[in-house]
Amino acid sequence: MIIFLYSIAAAAVLIYVPFLLVAYARMRMGYETFSTPRAMFDKLPPYAQRATWAHQNTFEGFMIFAAAALMAYVTGVNSSTAQVAAIAFVVARLLYSIFYILNIPLLRTLMFGIGTVSSATLIFLSIIQATS
Repeated sequence: MIIFLYSIAAAAVLIYVPFLLVAYARMRMGYETFSTPRAMFDKLPPYAQRATWAHQNTFEGFMIFAAAALMAYVTGVNSSTAQVAAIAFVVARLLYSIFYILNIPLLRTLMFGIGTVSSATLIFLSIIQATS
């Protein structure tokens, strides 16, 4: 069951992976002031704008997944299906950000769907475990 805790930690780290690309783009542009970081958004190259959107969306997906993984952990879900779902979420969200930044909408959407199904699976298994 420790996989649930590890997957939450990994998913939390993944929130900031796309933002590293945004920081890189800002440095290349010579961004010198940090007092108005959002003012530069429209001036960023398209890949950095997409990285910003991936970063923001990853926050949203993380909240649901963290709750789902904690539900599985607390209720004692101990199945290979749950473990695969937790790992699949982390992998799918990493690929989601990559495909978003590379502007491959079909694969990005597929990874979003896999992440969503993974979270839903953990919630479903937790409810079954809690009511058994």
